[in-house]
Order: sequence, then structure tokens, then C-alpha cells
Amino acid sequence: MEAIAKISERDSSEVAPGMELVGDLGIDSADGLLLLIEIEELIGLEISDDEAEKLNTVEDILAFVDRSLGD
Repeated sequence: MEAIAKISERDSSEVAPGMELVGDLGIDSADGLLLLIEIEELIGLEISDDEAEKLNTVEDILAFVDRSLGD
């Protein structure tokens, strides 16, 4: 959640799993790209375009990271 908080310029205590990246956190396409890069560096894997399109909420990202690190 630190990466999401950093990109959305919020304190991590203000970021909750149910929040939408665009609607609630105001992450635009440029910020979204920066967030994807941060996540890729965090997990050490490239995120496909198909997977990226599914990442719409904080919870989506957390679940994706958990799945990726669990493999």
C-alpha cells in the first residue's frame, strides 16, 4: 500500500482496500503507469497489459501481488 499512497500523494492510513484507483484516489493514466512500474519492481515481475487492465482497486493490486509472490 505504500506505493499506492506514494503515487496518490496520500498517507498510507488514508488508503483502504475497497478504494478505486481512479475514482477514489485520483490516479490518472500517467500515475497508473508509475504505479505499475513500482509494483513490477516490488514483485520482480512484468505485469501484462491484460493483468494491468484488471487492477482497478487497491484490493485488486493487493490480491495480484499476493498471487504473484505466492507462485
